[in-house]
Amino acid sequence: MTTDHPDSAPDGAGEHHDVIVIGAGPAGEVVAGRLADRGVTVALVERSLVGGECSYFACIPSKALLRPGDVLAEARRVPGAIEAVTGAVDVAATLARRDELVGNLDDSGQLPWLAEHGVDLVRGDGKVVAERVVQVDDETWNASTAVVLATGSTAAVPDVLRDAVPWTNREVTTASIVPERLVIVGGGVVAVEMADAYTSLGSKVTVLVRDTLLLGREEDFVGRLVQAALVRKGVDVRFGVEVASAQRGPEGVTLTLSDGSPIAADEVLAAAGRVPNTSRLGLGELGVDLDHRGFVPTDPSMQVPGHPWLYAIGDVNGRNLLTHEGKYQGRVVADLITGQRTTPPPRLDAPPTRVVFTDPQVAAVGHTTASARSAGLDVVVHDVPLDSSAGSSYIGRGAGGQIRVLVDPSRQVVVGLTMVGPEVSEMLHAATIAITAAVPLSALADAVPAFPTRNEVWLAILEATRH
Repeated sequence: MTTDHPDSAPDGAGEHHDVIVIGAGPAGEVVAGRLADRGVTVALVERSLVGGECSYFACIPSKALLRPGDVLAEARRVPGAIEAVTGAVDVAATLARRDELVGNLDDSGQLPWLAEHGVDLVRGDGKVVAERVVQVDDETWNASTAVVLATGSTAAVPDVLRDAVPWTNREVTTASIVPERLVIVGGGVVAVEMADAYTSLGSKVTVLVRDTLLLGREEDFVGRLVQAALVRKGVDVRFGVEVASAQRGPEGVTLTLSDGSPIAADEVLAAAGRVPNTSRLGLGELGVDLDHRGFVPTDPSMQVPGHPWLYAIGDVNGRNLLTHEGKYQGRVVADLITGQRTTPPPRLDAPPTRVVFTDPQVAAVGHTTASARSAGLDVVVHDVPLDSSAGSSYIGRGAGGQIRVLVDPSRQVVVGLTMVGPEVSEMLHAATIAITAAVPLSALADAVPAFPTRNEVWLAILEATRH
């Protein structure tokens, strides 16, 4: 283990560990466990549920709500299964399964893992009060080596919605009652996933989008295909609209749009982005200046500039607000602290792997056309139908889908890939490896996909890149 100042932590009362991690979400758990496995003494500070936002209020429960509708949709595409589908999604069973997967919002099932790895859990609010000193409520905890911030993010709630007491991702993923009318404000991942899920559960859903496209950070065809699917399911998607006012009354929520038109709903979901959880950390007193979005700035090693003992990982540093990216950053920081790495990997700021679990799913890795050109890459764009393989026939009639591949002609490597179609998330990792390892197209041509699987679409992709 590398230690810059092994004996320079302030003396005095309090517990002593090599590293203190504030935040026990996925990123915090990973860095704490990896360090402890290497003999580093670790205190993990958490004021709420061990496992964090993803486990209880985001990734896990949202996918539990989406999955029954996905299964029914696939069955209805396959002759022989269509005839067996006689009803709609069972709401009570779906919510019960969701509750099971989130442990009924009880984190006791997470604790044996921490004990097994030798991580000391500290319950309470963590605040950094001096160099390598953390105050947890009324107790002081000293770190001989480093403090790692892994406090994540929370849903942004626009001021115009506050009087309506809107749902955020927390309420929409843990609700015990499905509203008859749900209005969703936003056009990003939470908006489209919850529109899909709640439509399958029986809500009449309206999505209000300020921009002109859903999922606007992805390739333009992504938003169009997802929109078309939502509309077919009965979702009312409105573009170029903003909420002028919103109030909650005895009959629910009334919103007035910028054009003066009213919308009534039983619940409204604010799906307008995320803000970092930094207000309780004491960073201003330490002289840490947050960036213009409020996130903790970090250098390529995820150290906070001017504070070589202080790291920030996961959502709180604003690099890539994705659970798997936070976990990856936790592995990297653990390696840096223990000397397993001497320099950070170059891919930390590369466009990440991302999945949207609507039906159809969206799966992408690396650049989009827009981000590639912003990065100065003169890419060649190839579009390929997703159903151009024998394996796709088993997914059912009318599944369709599209793939876009971006090739850097100077290096003859793939730098971006986006797919829209049923269950494409499980097809993504081959592209992730190809892009991360910069595998030449000539080498990919010798990676033979099995017949008859949908991965044979790679043959069509490689054929397209020859022209």
